[in-house]
Amino acid sequence: MKIIVPMAGRGSRLRPHSLTVPKPLIPIANQPIVHRLVKDIARILSEPVEEIAFILGDPAFFGEEVVKSLEKLAEGLGAKASIYRQLEPLGTGHAIMCAEPSLSGPAVVAYADTLIRASFELDPAADAVIWTKQVDRPEAYGVVKLNDQEEIVELVEKPEQFVSDQAVIGIYYFKEIENLKKELQFVIDNEIINGGEYQINDGIKRMMAAGNIFKTGTVDEWMDCGNKNVAIETNQRIMTFMEKDGSEEINSQPTLENSTIIQPCVIDSSVVLKHSTVGPHVSIGAGTVIDNCTITNSLIQKNSSIKNATLDEAMIGSHVKYDANFTKISIGDYSTME
Repeated sequence: MKIIVPMAGRGSRLRPHSLTVPKPLIPIANQPIVHRLVKDIARILSEPVEEIAFILGDPAFFGEEVVKSLEKLAEGLGAKASIYRQLEPLGTGHAIMCAEPSLSGPAVVAYADTLIRASFELDPAADAVIWTKQVDRPEAYGVVKLNDQEEIVELVEKPEQFVSDQAVIGIYYFKEIENLKKELQFVIDNEIINGGEYQINDGIKRMMAAGNIFKTGTVDEWMDCGNKNVAIETNQRIMTFMEKDGSEEINSQPTLENSTIIQPCVIDSSVVLKHSTVGPHVSIGAGTVIDNCTITNSLIQKNSSIKNATLDEAMIGSHVKYDANFTKISIGDYSTME
């Protein structure tokens, strides 16, 4: 089994955090989004993962440190890491085709901007599976249309009339991914463009027309990381799940000086808390010092210093120095203070 991970986008909706760190590597509960996603997929699959192909963007942004992080992720799952580049933003279908040498055999394609929780088994009768989540407002999503045999017969983007309440979440399984490769090659060769780009959906629709059977795999939880507000919400939900699962990360022991932690929190053991109350639902990365603060429902990354602050639903990057007692501050582009 292979996992194909297109992750070349810059994540503009998550600025300023994605200005210096690729969005898939921004931590949720102290672990990069793409790491959590790939590990969750590997847990669902009944077959061992032999290869993980990552499609990255410009090497100037997705540099050697990113590559090493992804190679370590694959190695930890007993898989080979293959690194490809999508140097132009030409769409989801084009991104997959950038990994053309790896497009053979059974594979999962997963776009690295969401997190999931799921416990289903892949349908052995299906040529492909599109992972979906039941939603309350299907008109806001791309959804699948099913026939009487619960097979997917159509993909409908933001339907005005009710089609189904199963929204496509951006994760797909193909029993033979070379079938998708063949159809996407046709899409590119014939310049079939939607929204100015080559889309995976056009390859999937051609597979359906050729008689391939598509089924759904419904996930229990689908969590977005597209912007600051939903990333904070996802950070909270992941910690709640980790607490229920008995994760050891919830019980890590930072240095406490007259401070209190209200669980669930994920705090690196190298963190120092002084005269502060932290939690619930706070993640804090390695090397950070919190002094005289009250912090709830927030995400703070590595090697930062936060003093004299009362924070709720805050997202703070790495190497930040913030002292709420001072008023002369310098904040970078696309930052928000509310």
